Amino acid sequence: MHHNCPVCFEYLFDSTKDISVLRCGHTLHLDCMKEMELHFQYACPVCSRSFCDMSMLWEKLDQEVASTPMPEMYQNKMVWILCNDCGSQSEVHFHFIAHKCLSCNSYNTKQTRGSPASCSSSI
Repeated sequence: MHHNCPVCFEYLFDSTKDISVLRCGHTLHLDCMKEMELHFQYACPVCSRSFCDMSMLWEKLDQEVASTPMPEMYQNKMVWILCNDCGSQSEVHFHFIAHKCLSCNSYNTKQTRGSPASCSSSI
């Protein structure tokens, strides 16, 4: 706690505000965390790991991805992702909506390689 809040940058150790310890171990003011939630931000501002149970949202994203077919030119495109929640890297099918981690089923991922533009199909 001898650092600044990653949201408001106020020094945590001298603060009179309540402090929250996230699942990842990073700390921030409880009020700052609540403000993030009001803006639908549920990831640690330091490491990007989800700080609450996101399973219901992941289920909704599963449904959205399943109900949104990809155009034919993208159906077999693969990209590499890094999961912000478990740290694993996976090669997954590209989708416009989101990419799901194969290890922990989280959608809190970022694409690291294989943009659709670089995945040109042979026509």
